[in-house]
Amino acid sequence: MARTSQLLYPQREPALLRPAATVLLLRDCPQGIEVLMTRRSMMASFAPGAYVFPGGGIDAADANSHGMAKRRPTQSDLHLTQAVAAIRESFEELGILFAHHADGRWADPSDIAAIDRQGPFAAQCLNRGLTLAADQVFVLAHWITDRDLPRRFDVPFLVARMPEGQTPVADESEQFEPVWVRPQEALDRHALGQFFIIFPTIRTLDRLQAFATVDAVLKACAENDEPLWTSCPRAGWLAGQEARYMEHEAPFGELALVTPDGQIHHHLDWQTEQAVSLLKNVQRLTAPNPGVMTGPGTNSYLVGDPNTGFVVIDPGPADEAHLQRLWRATGGQIKAILCTHSHPDHSPGAAPLQALCTLQPPILGLASKTTARANSRFTPDRELADGEKWVLNGTGVEGDITHTLRVLHTPGHAANHLCLVLEEDGLLFSGDHVLNGSTTVIDPPDGHMGDYLDSLDKLAAACKAGNIEFILPAHGHVLGFAHQAITQLRAHRLRREAKIAAAMQALPQGSLQEWVEKAYDDVPSRLWPVAARSLQAHVDHIREQALP
Repeated sequence: MARTSQLLYPQREPALLRPAATVLLLRDCPQGIEVLMTRRSMMASFAPGAYVFPGGGIDAADANSHGMAKRRPTQSDLHLTQAVAAIRESFEELGILFAHHADGRWADPSDIAAIDRQGPFAAQCLNRGLTLAADQVFVLAHWITDRDLPRRFDVPFLVARMPEGQTPVADESEQFEPVWVRPQEALDRHALGQFFIIFPTIRTLDRLQAFATVDAVLKACAENDEPLWTSCPRAGWLAGQEARYMEHEAPFGELALVTPDGQIHHHLDWQTEQAVSLLKNVQRLTAPNPGVMTGPGTNSYLVGDPNTGFVVIDPGPADEAHLQRLWRATGGQIKAILCTHSHPDHSPGAAPLQALCTLQPPILGLASKTTARANSRFTPDRELADGEKWVLNGTGVEGDITHTLRVLHTPGHAANHLCLVLEEDGLLFSGDHVLNGSTTVIDPPDGHMGDYLDSLDKLAAACKAGNIEFILPAHGHVLGFAHQAITQLRAHRLRREAKIAAAMQALPQGSLQEWVEKAYDDVPSRLWPVAARSLQAHVDHIREQALP
């Protein structure tokens, strides 16, 4: 965790969570799945006027109604309580009675008419000999309301097939205008401003489109009897508007680092004119070199503060305006310039930045190997040893301050690649070894796939041992869930290598181009020339492993 003393904003405790449950009632139609939605009251305290799935808070009575509910063997007590709550709310809000008679018949209109929506639900069902069909209600997702909102809920999104022979009738108090709608239709109407839905609903409808039938949805949910996904979104500013993101999306980690309590302060727009503060002691200045290989540009990082001086990580290309901005952002107090590797978008700015500084800070890193391309030649003033620490010390208002960068040699993307750990704040500066939004290119002979995979293992171990939560890459936003991100990246590389091995086996005399077309058939063809470079590294690795 980053030190609280280095956070940019005073922290506040998010609102307490309230347990709730909601249910997506589904039916099949010729065009695919339809889901039942209703409009919330304009007077509602949460999401007024939004189209939602029926649901509401979990009552103590829901947990006490297990005895009159049918359950699956794999259905936990918690999921059973949630299912009972969703069944009760569906009846109170829409008059849908998700219950069976003793002979297996669904509750019918006469049952619905006999039960008072405002009365004790479970007792009335029991008096009519009805059993709640909780075994037919499955958990699709688990949503936790965003930390910035004043009312927050911990709510499963459940799914069930709409009972036959029943018609939804809104209570005209909490819910209005029940409507059956296909997920894409709801999303399209929302985009046109005709059908207001909130973020979790949008993302749930979007994922629901992956299923062709109700049976397919229920089967996927029944497989493990656990949510298919869990999310507590985070929000920032993008193009002057609030933008929300789930955990798997690129900006999420950066928002978690900068505003861990969820307040909406951070701007996510890429810009090169000034440094972006991530912590009090970490700034990012993106070079004006966007492109296919560099994404929004090369991230130069400034570690330190006016009391300790600064280390510049990856000064980037020899762009005079960019280097002037780096110098101004540090007030000229640069103690060292560290290069993660020698590629032309990372190290050429080191010498001219050094020349701007009165005290001539040392340029540190690893010298390029003989395998490096001509435009990637680099010789530091001093080489950094694996495990070496570069320490910034100072004294501020709150006392002594220390920022410690530890060196990790990580060959693979380049033979002279290294990463840096900011120990006090649990941050990993990954250079090009781990990127956000793409996988890095491994280009032989300076790049080596075996070394790259070994270095990923080294970084994963470092993250686990050092409680490192965030990765600051040379391209893209900050990544969260550092150990998980590295583990998933390694698994992705091995899956790709398996596809390449299969292509080689299918076409033993094939060319690199033919193997690329088979092994990267899920990648746009315009990227195949770049992919071919990493494919060669995978081919070399496959052949190396086959050696006795």
